[in-house]
Amino acid sequence: MVQSDLLTSVLDLLGVFANGLLGGAVARSQGMDLFGFGAMALISGLGGGIIRDVLLQHGTPAALTHPAYIPTALAGAGIAFLMRIEHRAWDRLFLLVDAAAISLWASAGALKTLADGLGWLPAVLLGTITAIGGGVTREVILQRVPAVFTDGPLYATVAIFVAAVTVVCAKTIGPNDTIGTAIAIVAGFTLRGVAYRRGWRLPQGLEWQPRRLAQRRGGQQGPDA
Repeated sequence: MVQSDLLTSVLDLLGVFANGLLGGAVARSQGMDLFGFGAMALISGLGGGIIRDVLLQHGTPAALTHPAYIPTALAGAGIAFLMRIEHRAWDRLFLLVDAAAISLWASAGALKTLADGLGWLPAVLLGTITAIGGGVTREVILQRVPAVFTDGPLYATVAIFVAAVTVVCAKTIGPNDTIGTAIAIVAGFTLRGVAYRRGWRLPQGLEWQPRRLAQRRGGQQGPDA
């Protein structure tokens, strides 16, 4: 149990740092000041974990009790604030950090849910929420449609995939085995990168509309032409 808690905490903190850096990147793209960098980093870095801990009824979320969470998120914001990278290089770095953040947190959320004795489906659900919760909250605050709901390369799907692989590995290899967790994280990192490069997207709604009610034409009821 102690080893499992340590693994989850390490994954959590790595995810906090990665998402804090992403929040800082968003703040830079929006032309925010130093306070904005910190706010975006805290929302991005701590949001998903707080939502997960509240749903698991863990009492006060770990992000507010563990002394390393808030400084780790702010460290990510500080790097984004101090580093000025050319646009193309920043896009590459953003993709790498984004893929790492999704994979780390999806795995951490799934492991934490399993450690609470819940089943595989709640573990996949909360792993996904952990990975995307902070980003969704940030986008809502910025009055934008969250990226997970728009047409774009696989994002939330990657989180679902990583959480599912984590659960399978935990059930077959064991929840305390770092090999299974590493497999899930590497698989998610790879899937996110390939999906971005090749433009893999989920299908949108079918172009289907219900037939209109018959309209009266020339005193007669008939179907539309």
